[in-house]
Amino acid sequence: MKILDRYILTTFLKTFFPLFIIIMFILLLQTIWLFISELAGKDLDFSVIIKFLTFATPRLIPMVLPLTVLLTSIMIFGSFAENYEFAAMKSSGISLQRAMRTLSVFIFFVGIGAFFFSNTVIPSSEKKFINLRKNIVKVKPAMVITPNQFNDLGDINIKVSEKYGDNDQFLKDVIIHKRAARPGNFTVIKAIDGELQGSVNSDLITLILNDGNYYDEIQQRSPQRRNKLPFAKTHFKKYILNIDLSSLGSVDMDAQQYSKGYNMLNVNGLKNEIDTLSMQVNEEIKTLGVEIDRRIGFEGLNKNMKIDSIQDIRKDTLDIMDHFDAKKKIQIYVSAISNTEGVVRKINTLNERNVRTKRALNKYEMSLHNKYALGIACIILFFVGAPLGAIIRKGGMGLPIVIGVVLFLTYHFIGIFAKNSAEEGGIPPFLGSWLSTFVIFPLSIYLTLRATADRGIFSFDNFVQPIRDFFAKRSSKI
Repeated sequence: MKILDRYILTTFLKTFFPLFIIIMFILLLQTIWLFISELAGKDLDFSVIIKFLTFATPRLIPMVLPLTVLLTSIMIFGSFAENYEFAAMKSSGISLQRAMRTLSVFIFFVGIGAFFFSNTVIPSSEKKFINLRKNIVKVKPAMVITPNQFNDLGDINIKVSEKYGDNDQFLKDVIIHKRAARPGNFTVIKAIDGELQGSVNSDLITLILNDGNYYDEIQQRSPQRRNKLPFAKTHFKKYILNIDLSSLGSVDMDAQQYSKGYNMLNVNGLKNEIDTLSMQVNEEIKTLGVEIDRRIGFEGLNKNMKIDSIQDIRKDTLDIMDHFDAKKKIQIYVSAISNTEGVVRKINTLNERNVRTKRALNKYEMSLHNKYALGIACIILFFVGAPLGAIIRKGGMGLPIVIGVVLFLTYHFIGIFAKNSAEEGGIPPFLGSWLSTFVIFPLSIYLTLRATADRGIFSFDNFVQPIRDFFAKRSSKI
């Protein structure tokens, strides 16, 4: 390595690592602020808080690393241009591409390392982070009840619209789903208000509900009775529900119960999950077709019947008025309505399930592409920042930071909009992960070409000179 290459690389690294630490620290403080409600007031050990911050750090790398590369390249190359170091290089016959060569190799390896980091470290830390949050929640379950969202508390799932009182013990507009041995939510309790009562020395929490209703769905073995959706409803003035929390007394903070999230899998796991979900969607659609054919009697039709043997029927509907008596007509109409409603209900249920499955499938596919897009984004942002710093010829912490942050926020917000649109199926998941990179890629080529030619970002002479020539010709004619 030549002295010049060593100097450029050393200068870059001296700025890169401190800036990386500063940005990571700022975003880590933001993470603490976002999850402060899960940490505060739970008498957690210092080691648990350290684990929380340690597991939360790798998930910030996809934002910290590209921003650090962009800001460092702008600052360093802007400082070189401001101090006429580039002028000295050019006078010695060293071009901008030659000055960027060593850093380009370094950034290339940074991109490869970013991929392996996102494929190994981030899924593992994300799994531990999610499980640690779930375990922290179990330490003081009374604090878990957050208004306007469902919360797990013992063997129930509870939602309230408001908490009030000195200790937030009074609840308003209570909705409870009770868990049972059979899968599904078959028991629902709704009350106007309620109160939580408990003791420090007891493992039971007493929930007193006032003025509400108790709904219990009755499961029938007969399909005909099951289609009627029978249920039992009871009105109560006061209902007392005891919740056993003894199993939550000793919580293992290292327990790993959740491992299937789209952020918790590596490339191989994501590919397997994508194949599984795709097969599930296709199988459900195929099963729906068979079910509809069975309900409408398509399977029983004589498919060997020749088309020419069918009589020409001018009417669009079948007239059964002259072939059956009133009782048979009623039976036929009821059966047709029942089959039609069953098919429509089956289609709506499958459609809702497929919407959720496809949304999950989109997240898995975007998570897969994001692992590759992170490394490519670091490389492209370097080729945006380095020539931009050489063009603006300003180093330090002033203008380069402002320009770099504006560019990165544009890049980041494009990625967020593309991600949200891809999750809902508006655009393909592949485009949701790569759109921001595709947008910034032409800019990197344009800036590199302008910096190589030693020109500014925009050449105003190309716009001003034709106007000058026009007025010069008019004045000469006059």
